[in-house]
Amino acid sequence: MTPLKTALIYDFDGTLARGNMQEVTFIPSVGMDAGEFWAEADRLTRAADGDNILMYMQLMLARARENGAPITRAALRGHGHDVKLFDGLKTDLTGPGWFDRINAFGAQYGLEIEHYIVSAGLEEMIEGCPIRDAFRHVFASHFVYDADGVAIWPAVGVNYTTKTQYLFRINKGVLNHYEHERINRFMPDDARPVPFDRMIFLGDGDTDVPTMKMMHTKGGYSIAVYDPRNSDRDQEKIYSLISEDRVNFVAAADYREGAALDLIVKGLIGRIAITSGTMPVAD
Repeated sequence: MTPLKTALIYDFDGTLARGNMQEVTFIPSVGMDAGEFWAEADRLTRAADGDNILMYMQLMLARARENGAPITRAALRGHGHDVKLFDGLKTDLTGPGWFDRINAFGAQYGLEIEHYIVSAGLEEMIEGCPIRDAFRHVFASHFVYDADGVAIWPAVGVNYTTKTQYLFRINKGVLNHYEHERINRFMPDDARPVPFDRMIFLGDGDTDVPTMKMMHTKGGYSIAVYDPRNSDRDQEKIYSLISEDRVNFVAAADYREGAALDLIVKGLIGRIAITSGTMPVAD
């Protein structure tokens, strides 16, 4: 039997990595601290009545130019190399990382696991992070560049509501931002490469709520994760998503083998295998 495609879809900031990716090295490189940068981005957004993703990207361009170091794709990749990934994601001396382990687990039950990112963060920084090769495709915000390779304007801004369209792109196998006619064309459910009931989405909070809710209502699964170092108040905010019927599960963003998140995802993969008919049900 040909393995059935099953998608694990992740937000990035706060889900795979601690904090926001711009805060590690980019914001300090333009002479600002994180609080100052995001406060300025918020002020500009309100003043322009604009989209906060596009406005933070524009602020990055402006501050980089003012500091005499215009943004290039290579520079952003370099900033992405140092993102603070959560425990268990990378292969190291303790054993295989998350992606190899989950792929092998799915294969045992006739499922081909594909990993995707849907993020308001920057695609160029994600391209530079150590786990990029684990993903089939990355849907994220990114810049357009001039002939000299210098970023000149936001090409794509992925915000909390536009994230939902990328579930349909994965569902239909349209792995780009621009093909609107193809994504809107009717496709029978049995012709779609990855049905919603073979999708699991992992996100960390408010900006993922529409995506988690849609996944939940479409027959897929959603997991809200939180930084284990966060406060009780932050965790209670995530737990409220269950009481409001927006997610299926809540777990710490700990990707090590045997952690709660590891057990939840493996349990969901097992459930998908049973409902898809690739794993026999015991009598």
